[in-house]
Amino acid sequence: MADNVKLKQIMDVLDQLAEDTSVPRNIRRGASDAKGRLQAPNEAMDVKAASAIFILDELANDPNIPLHGRTLIWNIISQLETVK
Repeated sequence: MADNVKLKQIMDVLDQLAEDTSVPRNIRRGASDAKGRLQAPNEAMDVKAASAIFILDELANDPNIPLHGRTLIWNIISQLETVK
């Protein structure tokens, strides 16, 4: 149950990032992609989380991302690392 609540919070933050017009388009698209990976049916939660972390890690290393966006991504990654 706690993981479902945490996952909902993570998806809400990914939505915020995807809708933040101060963030470059490729970062917003990546946030949407990561959310899509988390919603994928027929996959184990750890696989979905690892896929999303991989996408977000790539985004965090983008030199064009503003600092607040990078901080958000790091926070999401740390939350995803605790989801089982």
